[in-house]
Amino acid sequence: MSARDDQVLIEKLKSLPPQERAEVEDFVDFLKTREERARDEAAQRLGKAFKKLDALNLPPLSAEEVQSEIDAARRERAQRR
Repeated sequence: MSARDDQVLIEKLKSLPPQERAEVEDFVDFLKTREERARDEAAQRLGKAFKKLDALNLPPLSAEEVQSEIDAARRERAQRR
C-alpha cells in the first residue's frame, strides 16, 4: 500500500462511528493473530520435518544432488499442468 492509500484508509476509519471503529480494530487483531498462528504452525511443521530428517541419519546432499531434486520437482510440476 502506498502512503496515499494509507491516508485514504485512515480517513475512512476516522469517518466511522466509535462502535464500527472498534469492530475494525477487532478484525485487524483477528487478521494479525491468524497470520501469527499460521507462522507458528509452519515453524512447528518445519521443526518436525528436520527431526525426521535427522532421525534418518543420512549424509547431507551435495549441491548437484539438490539441483537434481529441484529439476525433478519442476519437471513433475510441469507435467501436471
